[in-house]
Amino acid sequence: MKVLRTYPMAIVILLVIGWLSLGTAPSTNLDTVMGIDKVAHICMYFGLSVVIWLEYLKYHDKLNWKRLILFAILAPILYGGAMEIAQMTFTEHREGDWFDFLANSIGVLAGALAGYFVLRPAVWMNKR
Repeated sequence: MKVLRTYPMAIVILLVIGWLSLGTAPSTNLDTVMGIDKVAHICMYFGLSVVIWLEYLKYHDKLNWKRLILFAILAPILYGGAMEIAQMTFTEHREGDWFDFLANSIGVLAGALAGYFVLRPAVWMNKR
């Protein structure tokens, strides 16, 4: 239960991403913009990654790289892959897409870079 108290927003974002990934996507005027779907994937997983880092940094004064690599990088990337497989397997209106998985992964990695280089110094400076 400590995970629920420490990472509440990350869990909410995981649930929202799951809901968005498996639900029917609304049609918008942006559908005609080439690559907008990939931008959405990058933004969703960037946001997830940034929130994981923020919640981690809030409770830790040192980086545990094994834990960060496993839970802040690999787990969200694997979750993105699982969502693509779930779309392909459990929905009739969605398809799994390797490029969506790549966009998810880029979002996570960009979020990890922002977490380390931007959020870590800012959060830790405000703790002191």
